Amino acid sequence: METILHTLDAGILTLTINRPDKLNALNSQVLAELDTTIKDVYINPAIHGVIITGAGPKSFVAGADITEFSGLSKEQAFLLARKGQDIFSFIEQCPKPVIAAVNGFALGGGCELALACHIRIASSNARFGQPEVNLGLIPGYGGTQRLTRLVGKGLAMEWILSGNLVDAAEAHRTGLVNHVTAPESLLSTATTLLQTILSKSPTAVSRSIQAIHAAFDKTEAEGFEREAELFSDCAGSEEMMEGVAAFIEKRKPAFRK
Repeated sequence: METILHTLDAGILTLTINRPDKLNALNSQVLAELDTTIKDVYINPAIHGVIITGAGPKSFVAGADITEFSGLSKEQAFLLARKGQDIFSFIEQCPKPVIAAVNGFALGGGCELALACHIRIASSNARFGQPEVNLGLIPGYGGTQRLTRLVGKGLAMEWILSGNLVDAAEAHRTGLVNHVTAPESLLSTATTLLQTILSKSPTAVSRSIQAIHAAFDKTEAEGFEREAELFSDCAGSEEMMEGVAAFIEKRKPAFRK
C-alpha cells in the first residue's frame, strides 16, 4: 500500500489515508487500496475493529481528487460513482465495528467516507461538507442518501444545496458525529470507544450492526422480523451462555475473539 498506512494493535486496525500534501484527497489509487484493505478486514481473524483517519492535522479527507474529473464522460462518471458507492457500502456493511476519527476537513468524498463508518468522532477543528455543487456536481459516493438518514431531509437539503461547511459543534448537535474531542485526544478517544465495543460479544456486535441497518433497508415490519432472526442467531451460542453466566455470577464476561 502506498496511500494508506496500516497499524494493527490488539485487534484494532488503524487505517490512515496518507496523502497529506493533497489533504488526503481520494484518487483512484486510494480507492483501490481502501477497497482491498476493507475486504481483508472481513476475512482476517486478527482484525476485530477498524479506525479510519487522515494523515496530518489539517484533513481527514478533503474530497475526491478533482484532477481526475477532467474530461469525465457520462458513462465514466456513472461507473466512478458506482465504484465509490460499492466501496463505501462495503465499509458500512462490515460485520466488524468501523469508527471514523475525523481530523480537519471531511469534504465531498471525505464526508461520504465518514458517513459510511458506523460511528464518527471529530476533533474540535473538524469541518464537514458536501460542496460538490460548487463544481457543478452532486455527491456521488452515497452522500445524498446517508447524510439524509443521519441528519434529516431539511438539513441535508440545506448543506448539500448550499455547499456550506459545518463545524464540529454543529455536526455533534445535529447527530452527524457522536463525540467531539481535542485534536490531540482524537485517536485515543476512538481507540477507547472501540476497545469498549470489542470487549462485548463479537457475534452480538456483528448482529447488532446488521439489525440497525435493517431499520433503513426494510419496512418496519421487515425490520422487526430481521431483528428477531438475528436475536435468534445469538441464542444458545457459547458467547450468550458466557454472558448470561457472567451476569449471574457477577463477573465480567470473557468472550472468545
